[in-house]
Amino acid sequence: MGISIKEASEKLGLPAHTIRYYEKEGLLPFLQRDGHGNRIFGEKDLESISLMNCFRATGLPVATLKQMVDLTLQGDSTIPQRAAILRDYKMDLERQQQELDRAFAIVNMKLSKYDLLEQGQLAPQDRMGL
Repeated sequence: MGISIKEASEKLGLPAHTIRYYEKEGLLPFLQRDGHGNRIFGEKDLESISLMNCFRATGLPVATLKQMVDLTLQGDSTIPQRAAILRDYKMDLERQQQELDRAFAIVNMKLSKYDLLEQGQLAPQDRMGL
């Protein structure tokens, strides 16, 4: 037995409008409805939505998610294509991670400088910058 969109929203920690958007974009092709037209979410639906939300949080475009869903609907013969999409995206994420790591290191360096400034341990010539 499935759950309502309200229950799915609560369980996933996502707004109901986000779930409706995913469905409207064709990302939930197997979503069932009851006799009144209300969405009924099963465990697989929740897993799919959770995965999509994870991908979206990292910046994967909805169009790419739709492409993945469409390929999935075509069957196992598209597994190499789906894997290639994810490999390319993984490379993008690795580039982003390197940029974030660099920014994180700079923030830490700057915080260390501020700590020294607050303690009066920096020479005047070292006080330049932000």
